[in-house]
Amino acid sequence: MNLKFHLLSRIVLIAGTCLVATTAYVLYQADQQAILETQVTAESIDKQLELQLVHIDAGFAQPERFPDFNLWKETSTASGVCISYLSTIDSLRRNICNGAKITSRSWPIWFASFYQWAFHPGLEVVRPVEFKGRIHGSVMVAPSAEMGIASAWQNIRGLMGLSASTTLALCLLVYFTISRVLRPAQVIVTGLEKMEKGELSFRLPVFELDEWQRTGKAINQLAASLEQLLSERKKLALKLMNIQEEERRYLARELHDEFGQCLAAINAVAASISQTAENECPELVPEGKKISRIVHHMMESIRGLLLRLRPSDIDELGLTVSLKSLVAGWNASSGGKIHYSLAVHDDLDRLPEPIPVTIFRIVQECLTNVSKHSAATNAKVTLRAVSENNSITTIELSIEDNGKANKLPFEDSPGIGLLGIRERVTAIGGRLTLNTGNPSGLAVHIWLPVQSLSETQT
Repeated sequence: MNLKFHLLSRIVLIAGTCLVATTAYVLYQADQQAILETQVTAESIDKQLELQLVHIDAGFAQPERFPDFNLWKETSTASGVCISYLSTIDSLRRNICNGAKITSRSWPIWFASFYQWAFHPGLEVVRPVEFKGRIHGSVMVAPSAEMGIASAWQNIRGLMGLSASTTLALCLLVYFTISRVLRPAQVIVTGLEKMEKGELSFRLPVFELDEWQRTGKAINQLAASLEQLLSERKKLALKLMNIQEEERRYLARELHDEFGQCLAAINAVAASISQTAENECPELVPEGKKISRIVHHMMESIRGLLLRLRPSDIDELGLTVSLKSLVAGWNASSGGKIHYSLAVHDDLDRLPEPIPVTIFRIVQECLTNVSKHSAATNAKVTLRAVSENNSITTIELSIEDNGKANKLPFEDSPGIGLLGIRERVTAIGGRLTLNTGNPSGLAVHIWLPVQSLSETQT
């Protein structure tokens, strides 16, 4: 959940809880205040009636005017209160109300139902009127329920308006404050996404808050360490590739110079033995020819091994000719089952080392995989260069076939061939992607940077 909306929801929840609690307290206090006012009114009227009885007993007032509520009506400020007097002597009953009735209701029905259920507004208060130890009657004071509901709703409406405006102001303040405080978080996320894509040279700016500043500093240090580590790893991989190629050159020379010469000598001796045996010992002629066939097979095997160890065409004739020779060899060995084609769109014979050997090895491995695993009928190798300011910056290599592959469960496969290709591409700082064709087949796309490699070697 978004942090801003999470905090706002918490604020609204807390504000709502506080509003409910405050509302309950205000309603309770309003009900208690109404009850207290009713009791005070009843006590005041009781005293006025007792005073009237004193005056009647002393002969200063007429008994037929008892009870007289005019004094209370003139001095009372309570509105919506009704008073009833019930005499216990002559069953006299007199009623009087103060204040007009409410003509329009401003409160909702649900509030009136709830308030009447919870607090019982309009509850009567009864007090006996006693004089000289004798009870003359009783006074009943009944406040207006509608006036109580109206008063309570007026208090609650003001409280709700104040709470709503306060909560809204607080939410806006928190929202804009948190938005400003969290603004560096988006910058950090954007920077991490760039670093994830390989842009380790990107650095986060200096932030205003100390917490974000320490976070950005730690991320920049981590990016610098990773950049240095990858740079050292790239140099090490390039060095290992150069050492590997030197070892292959050495082995190729040794196989060619030593084993090749030895096999040629054995073949010459076998031919001499066969020629001599034709005159002196014809039984040895088949054995001599058998030795020649074995030597010929060994020489063919060594020739193929020499081609895999170090194709001489790359050093002597260049990358384009070497690839054409490689593709032609695969077409000759496939017996027409798979047609291999090559398209080179630029002059790529002056690329810095070890890019030519890397391209040749990748194409060699991919065509081997096509021959062994794809069940394809066509395979195409495409090579082109991307140039800027009359200098090659990137080499684009793609090897596509129409084989049986229709998904990529082997994209993260630990296979030696694909792993070797990945290691070569990563060592040069390139990028490798695998895609399936429509409806099937495999497409290997590789991008090799030339400019950055030249700067690294420099």
